[in-house]
Amino acid sequence: MVRSNGSIRVGTATVAGVLAGTVLVGCGNGGDSPEGKDRSAGKETSSAREQGTEAVRSAYDRTAEQDTARVTLRVQTSADGTSVTANGRGTVDLEDGDSAMTLSAQGERMEQRVVDQVLYQKLPRSETPGGKPWIKIDLQKVAERQGGGDQSVNDPAQAAAFAKAIDDKDVTRKGTAKVGEVNTTHYRVAVDVAELPNGATLRQQLGPTLPMDVWLDDDGRIRRQQIDMTLKAPAESGAPDRASPSPQSAKVRTVMEFSDFGTDVEAEAPPSRQVTDLTQKALEGSQKQD
Repeated sequence: MVRSNGSIRVGTATVAGVLAGTVLVGCGNGGDSPEGKDRSAGKETSSAREQGTEAVRSAYDRTAEQDTARVTLRVQTSADGTSVTANGRGTVDLEDGDSAMTLSAQGERMEQRVVDQVLYQKLPRSETPGGKPWIKIDLQKVAERQGGGDQSVNDPAQAAAFAKAIDDKDVTRKGTAKVGEVNTTHYRVAVDVAELPNGATLRQQLGPTLPMDVWLDDDGRIRRQQIDMTLKAPAESGAPDRASPSPQSAKVRTVMEFSDFGTDVEAEAPPSRQVTDLTQKALEGSQKQD
């Protein structure tokens, strides 16, 4: 699912998956805010917990109602002893997940678009297959082959089911913090994976609980989301090696921030003559991991 191959592409499939699913759903480890520790965290009354639960539940709809936003993100992917950090900036449609981004990693820059759940990437010239500047991967087909996979966690169609899986004991108010120049309230959420669609598959990949951190502005919209996932990889096929370690995993940390709600999003598919379709290769790679 996520491989460290020493190129800018490390982690960008994860970026695409997150953006294709928008801000509506995610999972996080609840680390400290990138801009400093939250303030005024403390014990909560039952009433405060109920208010926090309602705020988090309604945040998905309140954010999606803004239609579009400007997004900045940082994705750090660690696997097989290699760590790569990708930074991105662009715009995203908060309802259907279309996006237009510029990503940078390891001194290289790459243009990326997600249109109708299809990922397009304009690679550095030295890496373009068949001499065409763009590649594409159908994210929905890959997610289906993986049995739902982490893509279903980020599917906006599942937002309602996700919100229903949250109850008062799952939400904790951690304090307040500035996101950019905006005052926000930080909530930490724990969700039982079994209550989500494709819960059995997700539980195998992500474990029994999805901890999530969101920072909501005064209008109840998500301004920051921090995601920390440990994606478990299946054991390689072939003869068993008793000396080998347990199946490897990939750790992915994503921090997204949203601003300029209502901004224009210009995400269009490149001309087909400029695109090489790598969906089948992605599917074959997924099949080898089954």
